[in-house]
Amino acid sequence: MNNAHQEAIKQFMSLMENVDDRMKGTFQNMHHGYPAETLVRFLKARNWNVQKGHKMLIDCLHWRIQNEIDNILAKPIIPTDLYGAVRDSQLVGLSGYSKEGLPIIAIGVGLSTFDKASVNHYVRSHIQMNEYRDRVVLPTATEKSGRHISSCLKVLDMTGLKLSVLNQRKLLTTISTIDDLNYPEKTETYYIVNAPYIFSACWKTVKPLLQERTKGKIQVLQGCGRDELLKIMDYSSLPHFCRKEGSGSSRHSSNGTIDNCFSLDHTFHQQFYNYLKQQATLIETGLRIKQGSIHVDFPEPDPQDTKIAETIECEFHRLADQNGLCNSLNGLKVNRD
Repeated sequence: MNNAHQEAIKQFMSLMENVDDRMKGTFQNMHHGYPAETLVRFLKARNWNVQKGHKMLIDCLHWRIQNEIDNILAKPIIPTDLYGAVRDSQLVGLSGYSKEGLPIIAIGVGLSTFDKASVNHYVRSHIQMNEYRDRVVLPTATEKSGRHISSCLKVLDMTGLKLSVLNQRKLLTTISTIDDLNYPEKTETYYIVNAPYIFSACWKTVKPLLQERTKGKIQVLQGCGRDELLKIMDYSSLPHFCRKEGSGSSRHSSNGTIDNCFSLDHTFHQQFYNYLKQQATLIETGLRIKQGSIHVDFPEPDPQDTKIAETIECEFHRLADQNGLCNSLNGLKVNRD
């Protein structure tokens, strides 16, 4: 880190001394004992501009306070059947750790349907995953590796990607915006695997629109990506959809739920949901926690992100026309709110 960066961190720390006690409290819950490293994440997200990084962090702290994010892990989605429906339609899990000790988050992009619960449930679940990652998974990885680990790797499975994904554009943009504004620089690299033709064609159009920093984090791997991923992780940490060519993503792998990190019965999800219930018990006041007990404000997406989403939509439609898939778009409506 050069002198200019060190000076930026020093200025940022000085600015943070002037915030009120409530914001200092939620900032402490964010940085988990690593305040300087947290400031660096926000500085990187704003190209080391101290004023812009400071505004971004202040906005994030306001968002956390207004939406009670510090307590969100004490508000599990109930009943369990509803949570199970969320997990079955929002495919995500922890498959293991890289050789450098970074958590590996697997995401089933192509087969996630987001059609079994409300938008609020999916957004809440995503934020809870983020908070559990930051409060439990990353500190555990730090302890295991003996060095501070503040980011993860993500493996995105595109198996089953269809034009109908456009129906979820608003939800996916909301989730992406929450991550960009409130959890910056938490992902080291995005590995895209099992990419069908429709994704590959769209990627050629979208890639030039991305910022260089974002573009450098995305790697589109051939096939299931097994050989490339084995260079950075052991076989036991490979997501199940990467374990052999053509295996694809699945909610129910051939080895049962042991290897399928998307399954509610997987060890990670069992530990995660039990943690939520334990946190709820700790602060329970005798009042039943209602399913709709939390509503998260949705931030406005960045204009550039909106432009990218619109480009993806146009490219999907163009490819559909080229391949005679027009009928598959009948009834498709994209919410532009």
